[in-house]
Amino acid sequence: MGLSIGDGGSEERSEWRAMTRCGEQSRGLGIPGRSACLCAVSEDPIIDLESDTYFMQQALREAQRAYAAAEVPIGAVVVREARVIARGWNQIETLKDATAHAEMLALTAAQNMMEDWRLEGCTLYVTKEPCPMCAGAIVHCRPERVVFGCPDLKAGAAGGWINLLDANPPLNHRCEVTRGVREDECVGLLQTFFREARAKKAARAKESPEN
Repeated sequence: MGLSIGDGGSEERSEWRAMTRCGEQSRGLGIPGRSACLCAVSEDPIIDLESDTYFMQQALREAQRAYAAAEVPIGAVVVREARVIARGWNQIETLKDATAHAEMLALTAAQNMMEDWRLEGCTLYVTKEPCPMCAGAIVHCRPERVVFGCPDLKAGAAGGWINLLDANPPLNHRCEVTRGVREDECVGLLQTFFREARAKKAARAKESPEN
């Protein structure tokens, strides 16, 4: 599944037009041999490196690592001050550990990075809504925000099934929650994984001798 941002064709054309205008302005000012730009090259950056969309792409890259390892493709990153400080991908089968969810591994890595169990000022990005186990860990770790891609209506604990991140009565910490960032890509990767898993299971059943 492709995770490309795009070729940026329209932005490149805008940049070229801006550069052309800059050259005209330089000549108009009579500055010989100068090609320095005297105006902004582009009004908007091609990629906002501090956006939820960008950091969810980083989580999707971790999910791709899980997919390549035949794990349920869920990925997570922890961000502080616009910088990824920890990453994690689902490794339940790899580690033979039922608690090795992407969020749990990313939270632990972030605590090690910060040398503190409190993840104050941090944001957790994860491709699927956290389960009750992960939501409980999030409450204890105290990140400022949680951003997830696709909801889990059957077992999600950030509003899909229950909401531990904004519980009533409240727990000892509440997180701001943003839902649905790059949802289609997150859902698509999971659907591809489970579709392929069902096909492999059916193929094995067909090849096995009849009882």
